Amino acid sequence: MKEFKMKINGSEYNVTIESIEDTHASVEVNGTMYNVEIDKPIRQTAPVIHKLITAKPTAAATVSATAPVKVAQTAQTSGTSIIKSPLPGVIIEVCVKVGDSVKTGQKLFVLEAMKMENSINAESDGKVTEIKANKGDSVLEGADLIVIS
Repeated sequence: MKEFKMKINGSEYNVTIESIEDTHASVEVNGTMYNVEIDKPIRQTAPVIHKLITAKPTAAATVSATAPVKVAQTAQTSGTSIIKSPLPGVIIEVCVKVGDSVKTGQKLFVLEAMKMENSINAESDGKVTEIKANKGDSVLEGADLIVIS
């Protein structure tokens, strides 16, 4: 069923096409039903059918549940670095707290993105001076997560 507003000879009409079969159509114009004959059959587009497709994992698709992710990092200024979220997602684990000393490669956060868990690791040694994201927070790509100095 398609609805249209049409203007014919200056008058406005509300037109609803109820059905079309070959050269006949049922049309409602301003509340009045009409059976209309069309001189050429109207080619209708095929209906779109949506199917739920479930894929089985393959050996090539096997990935560690907490595969490390390359972390976007701002330029270091005076020994301070800000770790940013590499992609949008939800923080499901905060592995450090303010005042902790961290080593390069140490896990700082676990970020769930696209139904996968991603470890966000420290890019350098230092001390956690500020945590800007908490467990359960939704973060966007590029959002500040933690400050290490």
